[in-house]
Amino acid sequence: MDNSLNFDQYRTQVRPALVSKLEEFRFLGYDAVSETELWEFLTKKKWKKVSEELKLYQIIADILTIKIGDYMNFAAIESLKTSEFSFDDENELKELLK
Repeated sequence: MDNSLNFDQYRTQVRPALVSKLEEFRFLGYDAVSETELWEFLTKKKWKKVSEELKLYQIIADILTIKIGDYMNFAAIESLKTSEFSFDDENELKELLK
């Protein structure tokens, strides 16, 4: 089941919480995180295995309790999933193993 469809209806309502969390990230020096990326983290990771419908206050609490480390781990794994990495070029492999 794709939970992103269930939660997208709340996105405009919880936008102030998203903005607040992004301001916290910027204060900590993480300027590159966008609202869309933060929402993607929530729908793909935080709410991936939610079995029942969350209340609005639970969604806001989830947003406000995100730790930057959790988001950065998610972002790193997602970037590895989408990167095109192969050992087809022997020269690249040798350069990597130096």
